[in-house]
Amino acid sequence: MTVERPTLEVGRIVKAHGLRGQVQVDLWSDRVERLAVGTTLTSDRGPLVVEAAAAHQARFIVRFDRITTREEADDWRGVVLSAPRLEDDSVIWIDQLFGAEVVDVAGVRRGVVVDVEANPASDLMVLDSGALVPLTFVTDLEPNVRVVVDPPEGLFE
Repeated sequence: MTVERPTLEVGRIVKAHGLRGQVQVDLWSDRVERLAVGTTLTSDRGPLVVEAAAAHQARFIVRFDRITTREEADDWRGVVLSAPRLEDDSVIWIDQLFGAEVVDVAGVRRGVVVDVEANPASDLMVLDSGALVPLTFVTDLEPNVRVVVDPPEGLFE
């Protein structure tokens, strides 16, 4: 029996690049192995297999198996790419945070996660109380149920 892992949105095809079907991809994940040769990404138009990928400025130039001409590349503009969640217990996946109750290490309830904001230093959990809590302070996680944080003094004041 095969267990399917949840898929996550990992990037978007931004535009065509060149004449041979390459596209520029905005990778939303810091896991560049998402674009390793042979990797399959999914989209609302079906699967795409990575044939080549190279970093280019803040994006990647990617050649997929199903996109072979400039015209086809133009047609794929804006398509969101997804992939299964990677097996890595050291990672907090954003979808595991939504709806979770946040408590500090003393057991004080601080709110419920309603959103996550990208931030260069550390993504921020947005709580229903209005508090913003950097993920770097998470010490324990029960997905979508409870997040324990060890915040610095004054964070919730």
